[in-house]
Amino acid sequence: MIDAQTAFFVARKPRKDSPNTTAAYRRDLAGVTGRLVDELGTAAEEIQLDQVDAAALRAAFGSFADDHARSSVARAWSTWNQFFQFCVADGLVAGNPMGAVGRPRPAPLSPKPLRGEGTPEELLAATASGARRARRPWPERDLLVVALGLVAGLRAAELRALRRSSVVGRPGERRLFVRGKANRERSIPIEAPLERVIEAYVESCGRRFPGVSFGPESPLVLGSDGAGIGRGALDYLVRSCFQAAGLRDRVPAGANLHALRHTFATRLAEDGANAVEIMALLGHASLNTSQNYIEATGAQRRAAAASNRTYRVLSELVEE
Repeated sequence: MIDAQTAFFVARKPRKDSPNTTAAYRRDLAGVTGRLVDELGTAAEEIQLDQVDAAALRAAFGSFADDHARSSVARAWSTWNQFFQFCVADGLVAGNPMGAVGRPRPAPLSPKPLRGEGTPEELLAATASGARRARRPWPERDLLVVALGLVAGLRAAELRALRRSSVVGRPGERRLFVRGKANRERSIPIEAPLERVIEAYVESCGRRFPGVSFGPESPLVLGSDGAGIGRGALDYLVRSCFQAAGLRDRVPAGANLHALRHTFATRLAEDGANAVEIMALLGHASLNTSQNYIEATGAQRRAAAASNRTYRVLSELVEE
């Protein structure tokens, strides 16, 4: 089975999956393979494909689901389904057993924007002022990260993948080219305020790392060592900005940079953007995902209207 998994990734190379997609597939295959090892009592290298039948997979996925979120189980199911589709097409197995394995339905999208109407503006102001404490403060870089989340809606992996060449166009007409999930590319217009933030940040890089030559393919967002910012460092930076601004209680649980992305999407919906426009700007694969922001925003507006204390008086009058 391990040889078949290796062949599966070789067969996917022409698709040019992003490194993050490939890593997710590998985790999904390895995670359930570990449960198959427990179920079959056989080392992973010795498991044969004909041993991996529906019963073994149901048991493995049942164990996998015990300590993974529903969305993770659904993604793993999809990965294994694709793996067995490849095995069937390559003549390695007669049929795909995944049809007999229950697939959890992913939970509907629940946007997690920052709470409070003025929270994004407060966060930007605090970040620009250098409120975040650090050994070597770098407010220009911090502001760039927060701005790319709030006005460009970037995911963490997308932000880290940006290169200096990702910013293209003439002054006043610049755009940001982003490579998203499944290597989908999109273009995001850069308005004058973000253009100035980028320019100030680039200038600060020269002061911070004198003598270092940054080329077109150099990472745009740098860490404290002058290399591309790491995943953990990026998450810590955003959390620290929330903390320094005194806004931690307005950040949904489990969301940091993604809360900025959701704020970007929610504000687009509130200001009248349609699902197609939201889909293009956020790089969604499905129009339904973008539509969820519009529907959620409508529900939030209704809840806000219903909370108007005048309604309580009106209710009493009607009941009389």
